[in-house]
Amino acid sequence: MRQLLQLHAHLITSPPPPDAVDPNVVAVKLICAAAARSNPRHAALVFSALSAPNLVAWNSLLRALSLHHLHPVALRHFHRLLAAGSPLPDEFTFTSVLKACAGLLSRSDGEMAHALVLTRGFESNLFVRNSLVDMYFKFGRPDDARRLFDEMITKDVVSWNTLVSGYCSCGDISMARKVFDRMPERSMVSWSAMIAGHARSGDLGAAREVFDRANEKSVGCWNAMISGYAQNEKFSEAIALFRRMLQIPMVQPNEVTLVCVLSACAHLGALDLGRWIDGFIKRRAMGLSLFLGNALSDMYAKCGCVAEARSVFDKMAERDVVSWSIIITASAMHGHAEDAISGFHRMLESGVKPNDITFMGILSACTHGGLVDAGLCYFDMMTEEFEIIPKVEHYGCVVDLLSRAGRLDEAEDLINSMQVAPNVIVWGALLGGCRIYKDINRGERVVQHILELDPGHSGSYVYLANVYVSMGRLEDAAKFRLMMREKRVVKTPGCSWIEVDNMVHEFFMGDRSHPQSEKIYSMISTLSLRMKLAGYVPITSLVSQSIDEEEKENVLSMHSEKLAVAFGLISTKDGTTIRVVKNLRVCNDCHEAMKVISRIVSREIVLRDRSRFHHFKEGQCSCKDYW
Repeated sequence: MRQLLQLHAHLITSPPPPDAVDPNVVAVKLICAAAARSNPRHAALVFSALSAPNLVAWNSLLRALSLHHLHPVALRHFHRLLAAGSPLPDEFTFTSVLKACAGLLSRSDGEMAHALVLTRGFESNLFVRNSLVDMYFKFGRPDDARRLFDEMITKDVVSWNTLVSGYCSCGDISMARKVFDRMPERSMVSWSAMIAGHARSGDLGAAREVFDRANEKSVGCWNAMISGYAQNEKFSEAIALFRRMLQIPMVQPNEVTLVCVLSACAHLGALDLGRWIDGFIKRRAMGLSLFLGNALSDMYAKCGCVAEARSVFDKMAERDVVSWSIIITASAMHGHAEDAISGFHRMLESGVKPNDITFMGILSACTHGGLVDAGLCYFDMMTEEFEIIPKVEHYGCVVDLLSRAGRLDEAEDLINSMQVAPNVIVWGALLGGCRIYKDINRGERVVQHILELDPGHSGSYVYLANVYVSMGRLEDAAKFRLMMREKRVVKTPGCSWIEVDNMVHEFFMGDRSHPQSEKIYSMISTLSLRMKLAGYVPITSLVSQSIDEEEKENVLSMHSEKLAVAFGLISTKDGTTIRVVKNLRVCNDCHEAMKVISRIVSREIVLRDRSRFHHFKEGQCSCKDYW
């Protein structure tokens, strides 16, 4: 792009003689080159300098804008073309315009463009008809799209692909599969569309069957399958398939592949693979586009590397609200409330308008930092200054903020005044405050609300059973445990992941399926002894089963994050940071245990639970025991 700008500057300072070359020819070359370098706005700037643009120049600009999803701008220029009266649009004009109408879901513009297609006599043009079929599918009008397809005298593989993709996007996978199976010829796009369609519907078995049937798999097929696994939270499978892809020399990962795999790395905490992808991007000189930069920054943030996330953010040539939200949320998750607030105000100064996700980040920063008044101020700013309607998640964050600070009356009043119906998470935030401040009467009332919304909410049964045990009301505790059995209420199993030597290992509570289980449990026994000598006392009150104290201690020792840490200790060199990801909130006992372990083994332990990061080092946690 730098070279192109130099050439453009030379053309401006030393223009060729007017009679030597048509300005439109030069402009079209510049527009196409700028668009190829993902800079459609510069293409529009080049076009604006033309005093009498011809149709080729108009079409080049419209194509550049629609290809880069600047659909409103494309339509504005199309209306300018129509208002000028000359030149008249042709089939190349309409393919770009119909794509813009489809992208904007603008039915009125689409129907107007269709009418002009009929008036100008281009409806039988293959490319225009394919664009019309695609547009009507995007408008949610599959019958109109199918009629246009059936009326086509000539169909190519793009026509069939458009039909398959259209039915997939409408959720009619069975019809898409019927069309796919009777296609006279399938391109890689056909296979990719069908794989993506099955994956989007959640039928990964059918998606994998189509994937395995494809004789030659393009990068699109691999992307569709990897993306399907990632979208359906099969992150380990997504990474495994990516590793298989790397073994095929003829297929090279592209930006879409890397964004999908970085998402999987972020969820599993697979930092080594994420760093390898970062190196791959640099080795291939791919450049940090907006989407790839956001994915890389998000991966580092969710793997516990805030400095690296900020470094990626700083290198990005372009940043949007997603980029800023990632950094703000990352700071919040790591307990750096001041950095999150500073980032939020820098974002405002840069002219980027926050969205609802940005405010979730800033509110969670205040929650983890105990900044109650600041949090309430930002909540008011969201609604009053930026006119963002709070979602149930925002209310849940503020209720959590108030509940952690012991302001339970205000938290309950907020729930009762919510503009949307409170869900289990909102009431659960208040229940957390009741647990911390031992407000039993309010806790019983909150549990009733939760069980009305979700009769199978295991946390409520466990909470009341534990409360009743602590009060000596053993019959009431037994009654709730019996209700759990009768209603078949099952607690969500705790699961932890740790990456060692580029492989992600998964552990469940009491898990003995790992090949090195014997060594892991031996390490657990060794740690338990050393921890007690260091002053650790297991919090056995967290175990609700009616078993003796020794058995309760044994149950606590087998929590998934402890198994993951033990595996990390036997599998990595002394001094190596241990990074664990857990699907649930870390319990009080594991939190105390991690502090002690970090001190006795002289290791930093980074634990990401459901709500935040905990950095354990030398017997202390970054959350300062406020989580």
